[in-house]
Amino acid sequence: MDDIILISNLNDFIFCPVSIYFHGLYGGADVLTFQTKSQLNGTKAHESVDTGKYSTRKDIVTGLDVYSDKYRLVGKIDMYDSRKKMLVERKKHVSRIYDGYVFQLYGQYYSMIDMGYAVDSLRIHSIDDNKNYNIDLPENDKDMKNRFEQLISDMRAFDMDKFVQENSQKCANCIYEDACDRSASRGD
Repeated sequence: MDDIILISNLNDFIFCPVSIYFHGLYGGADVLTFQTKSQLNGTKAHESVDTGKYSTRKDIVTGLDVYSDKYRLVGKIDMYDSRKKMLVERKKHVSRIYDGYVFQLYGQYYSMIDMGYAVDSLRIHSIDDNKNYNIDLPENDKDMKNRFEQLISDMRAFDMDKFVQENSQKCANCIYEDACDRSASRGD
């Protein structure tokens, strides 16, 4: 069980592997003590999906716990439209499609497939401006699929003792920067 990866950690690892450690450390604390306003807004925007109150339509499945045996991933989906066979990852505001967003969707996709669901299309939905971004299935984007698999391999081989963050922009935008001894903005 030690090698199971949370689907949400795929995006976090790309941002900064150490942020996963801090998220676990602060996980039981009141989110008001460490989350930024934009993160709190994102959590609020996901509330209807997480509580299963997004839709009463029978063909819309939300907040489903999913697991991929192939990749040993576990998490939740945002929304699955069984009529359209479409899996949707909802984000509060999308200004650009980051690899981490796509990899989270891939993790959900493979989990749904492993669980016997038919998924024909993938989409990222920006809640703030109601924009949709269609994402190619991994089978149709071999480069992204290879990068997804490499990310999972990197996560399983990660050694935090050897990690040094070199991107000061990531540190400047990290809610855990003040507590982190690996921050690139600290200097020597």
